[in-house]
Order: sequence, then C-alpha cells, then structure tokens
Amino acid sequence: MKFQISKDIILNNLIDVSRAISSKNIIPILNGIKFELTKEGLYLTASNSELMIKLLINKEDIKKIDNEGNIVIQSDRLVDIIRNMPDDLIEFEVLEGLKIIIKSGNSKYNLNCFDPSEYPHIKVEEHKNPIIINSNVFKSIISQTVFAISTQESRPLLTGINLKITGDILECIATDSYRLAKKIIKLSNSVDEDINIVVPGKNILELDKIITEDEPLELHIFNNKILFKYKDILFQSNLLAGTYPNTTNLIPNEFKIMLNINLHDYNSSIIRASLLTSSRDKNIIKMHLDKGKVEISSIAEQGSSLEKVDVESNTTESFDISFSARYMIEALKTFKDEQIMVLLNGDTKPIVIKSTEDESLIQLILPIKTY
Repeated sequence: MKFQISKDIILNNLIDVSRAISSKNIIPILNGIKFELTKEGLYLTASNSELMIKLLINKEDIKKIDNEGNIVIQSDRLVDIIRNMPDDLIEFEVLEGLKIIIKSGNSKYNLNCFDPSEYPHIKVEEHKNPIIINSNVFKSIISQTVFAISTQESRPLLTGINLKITGDILECIATDSYRLAKKIIKLSNSVDEDINIVVPGKNILELDKIITEDEPLELHIFNNKILFKYKDILFQSNLLAGTYPNTTNLIPNEFKIMLNINLHDYNSSIIRASLLTSSRDKNIIKMHLDKGKVEISSIAEQGSSLEKVDVESNTTESFDISFSARYMIEALKTFKDEQIMVLLNGDTKPIVIKSTEDESLIQLILPIKTY
C-alpha cells in the first residue's frame, strides 16, 4: 500500500475515526486503526468492541495512489504525528515486516503495525427502509437531553439515551433519577413496529462531535445494535441491555402553580445566586414566590445573595422550593424561546419547565429538602 494525501483530509478523518478507540481496550489490535486502500478510496476503521466507526475517503480526495493494500496502524500518537507534519502533502508506504513509512517534507516516521488479517470482522447491516432524521435536528435533540444521563455505572441503563419510536413520533429521554429531559419530534417516515432502545450516552456524544454538516442521518436499528449512517461514515454502537424505566408517570399533567417567566432574566438570576454555592456538591438555591414576584436566594459561609424576578402567576399564594442551581442552569440552556413556564405542585414534587411556544421539550428537576 502506497499513497499520497492532503494533510487536512487525512487528519480530519483520523480524528473522527479515532473516537472509537478506547484506553480500556484489552485486545491490542483494537488500539490500532485499520487502513484499507481500494479502488473506491481509503477506508478507515476503528473499534472498541462496543462502538465501531468506519469511513471512506473517496479516491478523488487522494492525491496519488501507487499501490492498494491494507494495514493496521497503532493509533497512539498517530493523530499528533499527522497534525505536526511540516508539509501539506503526506505519503504513506507499507513495508515488509508490518511496518509503515509516513513522511512529509524532511520529516519521516517508521512505525510498527499490526497484521490486518487479525483485525476482528465487524458485521455491518443496513435496513431497506431506515429512519431518516435531519442531522441538525438530531444534534439539537442530543444537546437538549444527553446532559441528564447518569454517570453512575451502578445503574447502566441510566447512562444511556432512551429512544422510543411509535409510528412517526420519536421520543428521546434521559434521566439520572434526579432530573429528566424529554424531547419529542415528528419523523418524515413511520415505523411498522414500535421501537424502544437505549443507546450508550458516551457513544452518542462521540457521534454528535462527528456531525458537522446539515446532511441526512440514517438510523438502522437492530435487536442489539444501532447503525448511524452519515455521509460516508458508518457509526455502529451496541445497545444497552434491559428495559429503560417507564418515565411516563413522572411528568404531571396538572399543576397548582404556573409561572410564566422571561428565560434570560430567570437564568441570569440563578447564575448570580449560585456563585456563592458553586463549590458545594448540591449547589442548592431557594426560590420564593410571593405576590407576583419570584425571589432567588442562596446562603453560604461568605454570606447570602438575593435576586428578584418578575413573573406572571396563576396564584397569589406564597411558596418556597429549593433545588440544584446546576441542574436548573443546565435545563434552561436547552430552551431558545423568550418565555418559559415553570410548573409546580408543591415543595416536594417535581419542577417541570416548558417553553410557552413549543411543548415538544420538557425538563424536570426534583426539588431538594432543606429542612
């Protein structure tokens, strides 16, 4: 195998494919990236057993092809090597004895490689009628939900994103049991059978980094895996085993207290009030409602803070509730409209946040008892 390619092209594609490399790989060859140069172009493949990324650099984007072939190059330092090459043109040449020469200008590296015949075969399947989503819409869905996944491996299902599809309606849900994010969208096509899967959140985050252009995203869903097809990139992830907790009953349908608040004013007041408590684990602040005014306050060793925000309320009763400022700030970041609704049923019941313009996004936060 011998070819020449632009530095920017090979670097950007290596960065994308290397997202599937894990520092926890126990199979040595999976610490490498498989290069396959064919008449179609250069295929790059990386996997960590739970995630596989395979992409194609079309032959039109390769400056010169002398010989086709394949090799597995150790990924450690490879991206750094390519990034720091002195010239725009980089040459790869495989030598006998599982070695490769990578050179650019006056710089040359001679690297040991793995035998490509020992690289695990990864089966990639596609449906005839995949689910198709606009990639920018998908990125928006992820940004509005993925922050709420759990980081605790003791409850593995909660470390994933729950995708539920019924007909042409997709629900994306994430929860760590202290908060919940839910986004609903309408698809351009329908599914014949209901889908209820859990995709590892860490893999979804890597996919989100790869999607940079507004292109169709195909979802090919199977019993134990999901394949995302985006441009010339195949991104295949295992699914988390088990049934995701039923969250339907967690979100109330009726509320005693409904507050219509300006998003910017509310978010800013919480950020300022949280400055004194940001070093604490729970980062607790208190919200007090009284006569059409909301007071946001915090108390710490350094002192206290108090913020006042105008609201439209359906009640004149006074009311107190405490919650995590960090959780609230992260939830508020997902909204784009000017006004939001903060919906309450008591100081021990979930706080629900919705947009006044679009009810497809719901954020829920559990309050914190301070007595």
